[in-house]
Formats: sequence, structure tokens, C-alpha cells
Amino acid sequence: MAFIERNVSSDGKRVMTLQQFKQWLKTSFDTNGDGRISKDELREVLRITGGLFASWKSNKVLKSVDANHDGFIDDKEFINLAHFAEKHLNIRITK
Repeated sequence: MAFIERNVSSDGKRVMTLQQFKQWLKTSFDTNGDGRISKDELREVLRITGGLFASWKSNKVLKSVDANHDGFIDDKEFINLAHFAEKHLNIRITK
């Protein structure tokens, strides 16, 4: 897994820009290099970030952030995933 430099805020959240968030996901979890995050790749994100029930959550997350319902999170949908990450993955996305 690739590591990126991350700051941690006083409330314990990892702080990164949207671009750093995209890069972290693509470098660490886009295993086939297609530039999109699949359900299986998303499941691994949830598992690594300490989430319980990663399979169940990956289905739920994909349904809520996959705007075009193609089964993948692409560049246009990363902002939706960033909103989810801020609420559920202990990450703060900055500008």
C-alpha cells in the first residue's frame, strides 16, 4: 500500500486535500489501475480504515456515491466519496 504524508488534526481526523484524497485512493486501492474505484476496491478501503462490516458498507456507500450507477466511483464522483469519508472514515477534506 502506498503511503502519503498526512496531517492529523487535534480531533484525531486525518487532514488532506481532495487531490490528496483522490491520489491516496488511486495509489493505494485502485488495484487494476483503471482510475476508478470498484466495489471490491472500496471494500478494501473500508476494511483498512477500520470499518466493521466492510462488504455491507461498500454496497451501501457505492449506491449512495455512484451517481451514474455504473458500479464504479470515477473522477466525477470522488467528491461524493469525500463527503462520505468526512462523515464515516475519520478524514477531513480541505480545499
